[in-house]
Amino acid sequence: MMKQNPNSINVKAIIYSTLWLCLSLISTTSQASLPDFTELVEETSPSVVNIATVKHSNQYGSMSERYNIPQQVPDLFRHFFGQPGQGRGQSPQQEKSSLGSGFIISADGYILTNNHVVHGADEIIVRLSDRRELEARLIGADVRADLALLKVQATGLPRVELGDSDKLKVGEWVLAIGSPFGFDYSVTAGIVSAKGRSLPNESYVPFIQTDVAINPGNSGGPLFNLEGEVVGINSQIYTRSGGFMGVSFAIPISVAIDVAEQLKDKGKVSRGWLGVVIQEVNKDLAESFGLAQAKGALVAQLVPGSPAELGGLQSGDIITAFNGQEINLSSDLPHRVGRIKPGSKAKLNIVRNGKSKVITLKIGALPDGDGQKLGVIPQKPAEQENRLGIVVSALSAQQERNYGPGVVVSKVINGRAGAMAGLVQGDVISMIYGERIASLADFNRIVAALPSKRSVPMQIVRRGSAMFIPLRMSE
Repeated sequence: MMKQNPNSINVKAIIYSTLWLCLSLISTTSQASLPDFTELVEETSPSVVNIATVKHSNQYGSMSERYNIPQQVPDLFRHFFGQPGQGRGQSPQQEKSSLGSGFIISADGYILTNNHVVHGADEIIVRLSDRRELEARLIGADVRADLALLKVQATGLPRVELGDSDKLKVGEWVLAIGSPFGFDYSVTAGIVSAKGRSLPNESYVPFIQTDVAINPGNSGGPLFNLEGEVVGINSQIYTRSGGFMGVSFAIPISVAIDVAEQLKDKGKVSRGWLGVVIQEVNKDLAESFGLAQAKGALVAQLVPGSPAELGGLQSGDIITAFNGQEINLSSDLPHRVGRIKPGSKAKLNIVRNGKSKVITLKIGALPDGDGQKLGVIPQKPAEQENRLGIVVSALSAQQERNYGPGVVVSKVINGRAGAMAGLVQGDVISMIYGERIASLADFNRIVAALPSKRSVPMQIVRRGSAMFIPLRMSE
């Protein structure tokens, strides 16, 4: 039998003890780095409310009507509309209700929630944390921001503390409190995944993206930071299944409070407006405009008589900053313009013909409606020889009234520069390489003088919408 050296045993014991201590310290450190939400929830949950809406109906209606779903909401960005009152067995004369969340922003009873939570409701019932149920009055609603301001008759209510959503950082912990599937005061937590997200039909809200679990009934509920301050309103999810898939969106509280104050004072919301059609600046367009970096909002079209046109903006200008705030993506611009008070002055940093410039203009008020759509009127082409491999013809009088000066593409030859740039029959070419086209002679002169072996910007109008495309000249 072999005898063990006592010194060897002591060394092993010391090593094991050291490893155990290190693992314990690592475990303790990991646990200490995770936030404890218990105190935050205790302090903030009394200011969160459950909202039930009742709609009187004498017919079944469509699914969208039964769930109060606006028709324009895309399938992948469905709001959370709660559950219908009695399902399929509901009688035509019975009432139907939906559930959502909200939070108290003043001690005298003002409450913020999503517009889609109370849309079309005949009655709105707010249930407080002490189980009181109060009937709420709709002060005003804003469809564009999906926000609604409610008022209940009460005083001394527990209100939330409002934070600064502009100071949020990606990766920061956030927490949601709401009533998913009718389960009151459910708490979920996660992190900020991204900021300034633009969603379809929601261009005036720079959404906060999180991975906080949000489900039907969470709509209108608050999103808290670790200081217990509200930084957003939980509003939408991205889903292919109809349920939470790890991507949710909240309206920044800075946007929500501005809307709430306007609804309270005027009953409606006014937003700033430039009157431009913009597009993203990709790598090819950046090269064609002589930019070192693909960034900014490219002005593709100006609305006649708009603040942008009156203020001196031109098609082909690239807006790189608005009132000192950088414009990296084209989607950054509507958010910034929309929050400016109509009638006030704004400073725009632009790049025009490769040179930086600053212009100041007066912001207008965003009009209702989407504007007029323009159509393409077919006509007989007049054959023209050119380096692009396309056939163009002069515009008719009606087309020129609709689009302004230019030429219309009637044929595209495969494999040539025009086809490679993506031109299609019916496109109206209005500008190439910074020069406007007023006639076929202008088009032929400009194309003949284009530089070889580089990209140049071309402005076209397609199905009524103006845009720029990069045109690469190989010869």
